[in-house]
Amino acid sequence: MEKIVEELINLNVGKVNRNELLAHHTTLKVGGPAELFIEPSSIENLQKTMEVIRKHKLKWRAIGRGSNLLVSDEGIQGAVIKLDSGLSTLKINENEIQVGAGHSLVSLAMIISKKGLTGLEFASGIPGSVGGAVYMNAGAHGSDISKILKRAHILFDNGKMEWLSNEEMEFSYRTSVLQKKRPGIVVEAVFHLKRGEKEEINALIKRNKEYRKNTQPWDSPCAGSIFRNPLPNYAGQLIEQAELKGYAIGGAKVSEMHGNFIVNAGGATADDVLKLIEHIKKTILDLYNIRMETEVEIVGQH
Repeated sequence: MEKIVEELINLNVGKVNRNELLAHHTTLKVGGPAELFIEPSSIENLQKTMEVIRKHKLKWRAIGRGSNLLVSDEGIQGAVIKLDSGLSTLKINENEIQVGAGHSLVSLAMIISKKGLTGLEFASGIPGSVGGAVYMNAGAHGSDISKILKRAHILFDNGKMEWLSNEEMEFSYRTSVLQKKRPGIVVEAVFHLKRGEKEEINALIKRNKEYRKNTQPWDSPCAGSIFRNPLPNYAGQLIEQAELKGYAIGGAKVSEMHGNFIVNAGGATADDVLKLIEHIKKTILDLYNIRMETEVEIVGQH
């Protein structure tokens, strides 16, 4: 591993650390160390990083702002590549925007609203990155990424970069082709938006933010929705009906505000969260014969 670190530092790809604690890079504030942590400073340096990883046959995974991620206490073997400010470029051309994967969704929605472009208001309260949002087809308030994405620039693990159209991304509820058939890293996205009235756009963003503030515990460390909605049912309602709001294991607690959120109430471990997830799954299965599937991505050694 020291040889790989030395190689990456010599290539000047960006930040390179050994045993970086991933609790510092997830919104739930839990997670053990990444054996190798890399934060590339540009798309070109991301490509160089992947060349080194491929050459040494190192296991890898990419993360954004860690808002849909549960990392085990044992951490992650291999390389963790964080897409952040080095990949946060933004170009606006009429009704189309091209934006880097590391760009914050919240700040993007605010910037775009000031330009009088509509279509991204749903994302104004999602505390993730563009890359993560495209990867998992993030959504809220009746809309999602699939409604606005024109194409996505993907770096595949064979080193090839390719633009995939909306259709080729094979979006469905909180998933894309990247999660199953074609693993790769979202590098950039092109969104097609529409012209709108700035006052109306800002009013909708304000309503969406107030709704989130009043119904979801974003002032506590959390990972967003823990479970996918087992439609036609809603995960939060089922958990609330099962009287699990406020139920805690260790420092992990089901939010009092929203049943589909688990918060780090103080000193939680990933193991606490995993045990709480299993308890919720078992309870809902026993009570309603409904199998709950996690929306949050669970990664690392167990």
